[in-house]
Amino acid sequence: MTVTELVSYEDALASYDPVMGLEVHVELGTKTKMFCGCSTELGAEPNSQTCPTCLGMPGSLPVVNAIAVESAVKIGLALNCEIAEWCRFARKNYFYPDMPKNFQTSQYDEPIAFNGYLDVQLEDGEVFRVEIERAHMEEDTGKSTHVGGATGRIHGASHSLLDYNRAGIPLIEIVTKPIVGAGERAPEVAKAYVAELRELIRALDVSEARMEMGQMRCDVNLSLRPNGTEKFGTRSETKNVNSLRSVERAARYEIQRHGAVLSSGGTIVQETRHFHEDDGSTTSGRVKEEAEDYRYFPEPDLVPVAPAREWVEKLRGGLPELPRVRRNRLREDWGISEHDMQSMLNAGAVDLIVATIEAGADAAAARKWWMGELARNANESGKALEELPITPAQVARVTALVAAGDLNDKLARLCLEGVLAGEGDPDQVVEKRGLKVVSDEGALGAAVDEAIAGNAAIADKIRGGKVAAVGALVGAVMKTTRGQADAARVKELILEKLGVSGT
Repeated sequence: MTVTELVSYEDALASYDPVMGLEVHVELGTKTKMFCGCSTELGAEPNSQTCPTCLGMPGSLPVVNAIAVESAVKIGLALNCEIAEWCRFARKNYFYPDMPKNFQTSQYDEPIAFNGYLDVQLEDGEVFRVEIERAHMEEDTGKSTHVGGATGRIHGASHSLLDYNRAGIPLIEIVTKPIVGAGERAPEVAKAYVAELRELIRALDVSEARMEMGQMRCDVNLSLRPNGTEKFGTRSETKNVNSLRSVERAARYEIQRHGAVLSSGGTIVQETRHFHEDDGSTTSGRVKEEAEDYRYFPEPDLVPVAPAREWVEKLRGGLPELPRVRRNRLREDWGISEHDMQSMLNAGAVDLIVATIEAGADAAAARKWWMGELARNANESGKALEELPITPAQVARVTALVAAGDLNDKLARLCLEGVLAGEGDPDQVVEKRGLKVVSDEGALGAAVDEAIAGNAAIADKIRGGKVAAVGALVGAVMKTTRGQADAARVKELILEKLGVSGT
């Protein structure tokens, strides 16, 4: 195995300036494919959702999916793009086994949306504007599964299986203009851009944009140029990166790899590369084609798309509150800092907190549990917050039990633990585990009397004015009640029984 030489990130940036281009493919959540009526539902038997059109059979004719066009216009508007008055599809010709027609129906020099931008906020609050070159419509390819090799790739495989269920699913490809000026923060900018774009796509309700399921994937184009120069270097394109963390890691790795090649006098090859999740490295794929290699020409079987201006403006007026605007509103409503909001965004907690509040929780309590106990559990289990087996409604119920005095914080944590373990809803867990706060005054009074009798010296100190010593007696009562007493009420009872004011 060839070992790829790298320089340190700092050394690469000492001599070179990174230039990025990000191409994000989004699978639209339409019920049918881009040019035929086949279902797009996931999980079907291989090759069961195909027809002569998406299989490229002779004589079959495509028809454009109107909902896909509407989704493309919404995305373009949300990205501050101009919407074409007239655009058309083209044939992008190349042979590959998962392209049954031997060409992809896409858009080339006439995209439906172009010349836009997206402002993204970095972790320290700095806002960076990413310019958008275009957003165009196309269709997805099928899926190849390579069997018999050690890596799951075609090299070394004994045979390959092809599933064309995905062939023809509507895609929007969003292409940035060259991203310059990010410097050492280029990988962070890449991650923040894809994160903001994912939030925007979800807000528009045109795709679930789940990267782990391939519904949204990013190609990271990167080149280096000597500091102080204007001409771009030769780029590499790391294909189909499918997580926010991996987008950042891929950009960082390629900066270090390019830096090593260039500083040793070598030449960067324009190529596609594969990203490896296990160690964050990239390896060579194939030499990258230029646009002319695809022999684009207008698709003869489809009429041009000409969105009416009235319709475009109607869609513009119906756009939902966009992510940055919404986050600023929530931040003001909740009375929190930009840093706190950014932490929630990084944790993927914002929508979960909103849903918990909508289910009846207090905003502060919802933030507390999602960003505290549940975030800790997610980190320990290696899951995203949204993947935890608990719903916002269940978290809201736990906060209600705390507010009612039925649970204290310790018992609430045990309740959440039970829900996460699959023991049922919060009320069921409380019942099964016997978690309710001991509120019976008689039982509490007996426990307090026992604590005072067993700690006479401490009781005398409290009577003598050292009220701070009451904590030891509270701890004794909490131990007796297995943490199921209200600590504040226990303290009140102790001081009452000792005839001492709590002030």
